[in-house]
Amino acid sequence: MPTFDLTQDDPLIATNFFLEIDGEKMSNLTSVNGLAAEINTVDVNERGPNGHVYQHKVMSMAKMTGELQLKRIAPLDSTSDPLWKWFTDLRDKGMAVVGRTKPRRNGSVVLYDSAMKEVSRWNFYNAWPSKIEADGLDVNQANQYSESITLVYEKLERKK
Repeated sequence: MPTFDLTQDDPLIATNFFLEIDGEKMSNLTSVNGLAAEINTVDVNERGPNGHVYQHKVMSMAKMTGELQLKRIAPLDSTSDPLWKWFTDLRDKGMAVVGRTKPRRNGSVVLYDSAMKEVSRWNFYNAWPSKIEADGLDVNQANQYSESITLVYEKLERKK
């Protein structure tokens, strides 16, 4: 079994990452949350000798669906931005029962090392943007104008 040895390898640094949708580089991001793999559990109770209750936690099934929360500096023009186009198409046209995969897309969050070599990849499947939210505006702040995007997905896996 391989071991991680800081005397031989540097750790992954969570500052160099990018979003790809259907193999195309999609957007610069400032943060990503929701990269999680989970197995559901079930509590099983049984009665043993002398009426004692024994409880066991057992594996149920893998939780496949979830949400990614993406944050980025807002584009100057939302009408030419691919994420905004995807979102507005869904909002305006809906999702047909037949051909449900058409508005859904596959993508990846890709991590790079300081030499910009790909070192880790999280793939998500059958995703679509369910929400785009502008961060608050405040005349007393000098922050960049950012927006948060929620992508819902049907499957997530870490490939590297």
